Amino acid sequence: MRIAIVKLSALGDIVHAMVVLQFIKKFNKKILIDWIVEESFKDLLEFHPDVNNVHLINIKQIKQKKSLLAFIKEFKKIRNLPSYDLVIDMQGLIKSAIISKLIPSSQTLGFDKFSTRERPASIFYNKTFACAYGKNIIQRNIELVEFAFGFKVSKKQIQNKDPFLFSRKNQFDTKLSKTKKNILLIPGASHKSKCYPALKLAEISTLIDANFLVVWGNSEEKSLADSIKNISPEVNICDRLSIDELILLTSKLDLVIGPDTGPTHLAWALNVPSITLFGSTPGYRNTFKTNINKIIESGSAVDPKKINKYDNSIKNINVHDIIKTASTLI
Repeated sequence: MRIAIVKLSALGDIVHAMVVLQFIKKFNKKILIDWIVEESFKDLLEFHPDVNNVHLINIKQIKQKKSLLAFIKEFKKIRNLPSYDLVIDMQGLIKSAIISKLIPSSQTLGFDKFSTRERPASIFYNKTFACAYGKNIIQRNIELVEFAFGFKVSKKQIQNKDPFLFSRKNQFDTKLSKTKKNILLIPGASHKSKCYPALKLAEISTLIDANFLVVWGNSEEKSLADSIKNISPEVNICDRLSIDELILLTSKLDLVIGPDTGPTHLAWALNVPSITLFGSTPGYRNTFKTNINKIIESGSAVDPKKINKYDNSIKNINVHDIIKTASTLI
């Protein structure tokens, strides 16, 4: 059996979907799995042993160029893919549904119109699955493949999952300590309302005896990283890392502390201890708690379908609550 999974973006969302790979393979090792993804996220998948082929698409590039020719070229690539027995759209957006429909296949599966943020997406599937949108995202992804193949995955199996991110690199200058615990601080996120204040992240680094590292992905996040170091000079700011390098770094850490953002979720995928901080997004939905992966929420009422960019309640999370949680993990 040959299947294609469509999950185009973003970093954390793809990671939350990738957990299904090991359960599909445990069900039937002979199933061949291809993945369709935005080119900027290819490093997440290209070295995964359970993925046969990674097919790249550049929707963002099409939007930037606003070119009909670029649009036709990208979608022609999709039409020229091999034929699949099943295409599973794990994104649930109109763009991912159209791409799923264009892929040659016997069957296209996705969430039904009551289970996705963009209801019209469901008209592009010939088989749909009902699962409350507000339900935990990892559980939703697993239930979708359970429905597709007829197997069951228990909560215990999810908690005891195998690490599922792989890097082609063996080493690079990571600024890791050989004598102290290594803790990663993540100051950035897709929305300012999701970011924990740099001042408080710096305070954390002064209250725990450890080697602290900070990662960043753009100029704004670099400014936040610099702010942390200005307050706490012992903190090490990493060079800008590729996804591949970030996976390798995360795999060697003792703890990750960050907001609801892709780099934080890498820790969960790699079975590395983490504390994910939630304000304007729902902790109950956007990560999967384990004995080593904890969450701290601001207590704000949130809508899982839409981020309230004016909800800055994450700043109210007490530093000492983070320190207390960290002490149980390192």
